[in-house]
Amino acid sequence: MHNNTDLIQRDLANLWHPCTQMKDHEWLPLVPIKRGESVWLEDFNGKRYLDAISSWWVNLFGHCNPRINDRIKQQLDSLEHVILAGFSHEPVVELSERLVEITPKGLNRCFYADNGSSAIEATLKMSFHYWRNKGQHQKTKFITLANSYHGETLGALAVGDVSLYKETYAPLLMEVITVPSPDNYFRETGETKIDYSTRMFKHMEAALEQHAHETCAVIVEPLVQCAGNMRMYHPVYLKLLRKACDKHGVHLIADEIAVGFGRTGTLFACEQADITPDFICLSKGLTGGYLPLACVLTHDRIYQAFYDDYENMTAFLHSHSYTGNPLGCAAALATLDIFRQDDVIENNKKLSTHMGIAVAHLQDHPHVAEVRQQGMILAIEMVKDKANKTPYPWQERRGLKVYQHALEQGALLRPLGNVIYFMPPYVITPEQIDTLATIASEGIEIATKEN
Repeated sequence: MHNNTDLIQRDLANLWHPCTQMKDHEWLPLVPIKRGESVWLEDFNGKRYLDAISSWWVNLFGHCNPRINDRIKQQLDSLEHVILAGFSHEPVVELSERLVEITPKGLNRCFYADNGSSAIEATLKMSFHYWRNKGQHQKTKFITLANSYHGETLGALAVGDVSLYKETYAPLLMEVITVPSPDNYFRETGETKIDYSTRMFKHMEAALEQHAHETCAVIVEPLVQCAGNMRMYHPVYLKLLRKACDKHGVHLIADEIAVGFGRTGTLFACEQADITPDFICLSKGLTGGYLPLACVLTHDRIYQAFYDDYENMTAFLHSHSYTGNPLGCAAALATLDIFRQDDVIENNKKLSTHMGIAVAHLQDHPHVAEVRQQGMILAIEMVKDKANKTPYPWQERRGLKVYQHALEQGALLRPLGNVIYFMPPYVITPEQIDTLATIASEGIEIATKEN
């Protein structure tokens, strides 16, 4: 019979965990999980944790969801995997049809990858290769927003801008053009979000004026810069960006890996600006948090630039071994079925309203600079000085104190620096949201009371 202590010892003897300074685990215990159900994770001692961050933003409809389980079990009995070059299978065809149906109008070609970063890599190559096939060899650069994040592989890292992840590897990365972010955290007192995001667009316009001739694409996370401390901006920016990309002959890449599938209040964040990007990247919630799968959708104009006789060498020769994996596709189809059969988006509106009310009191906390929300993403930013938004020194790791308190109280709240956020599965109840709000409030009190 396993217990927490036994599993921790065995783990630390062999594992190297992601996004972790392993030395921390000399004093910060690992949490081994035995089973999951709905919003709950349970360890080997029977202690339960409310998964407030959807296990890195992937879980939409709870752990061990019976409907997703059943679809995967059925698929497992007929086909687990087959090469997708020269072969096909029913789940990937059906999933492609469904994705074309629900994504912004005009995106009708699906290219599959294994995970979010891989989707970004494929998209960057696809955009660059499109211009090359069109004879525009001078187009080799990408424009990106400050504080953005698109993954950890080298191409994805290059087009991101969170120094914590990027700085060390800078010598390995391609150069990009970085434009100030439109995130509303820095707007002037009394300035509306729409006005600020509009004002900040002038930086993007200037970059396009200057660099469009050498630029393949602009890449953005629509509405929320998730790993960049859950900073948020107004949809007007996306509207202006779509027009400007068209005007200057540059692709628009929408990285909806974290914000897609209902997170921002609509099925896809781009819907709130009523735009169709040239590429949309999807992963994370695509399989309801079950299996690694990603999809890049683009339109026929891009696709046709690669459609040619083989000897002309214009094909997109990019691949992953597990491209279009049938089990992943089955999980994705079950996830899309839940969206279709249940009133998920409408129900999320009620839950997000409740979430906002549950933490509203924190707006007045002396060490909370901002409580911000976009649909089912809510973030609370702790600061040393509220008046001028002076951050706590990162070395103090104040957010970690909230994390530790939450674990003691039976919740998984994994902060981004000094930003505490809720990004729960959509099956959370209003009562569970209230519990999270209480735990977060207590944790913030503990984390901010020390000098």
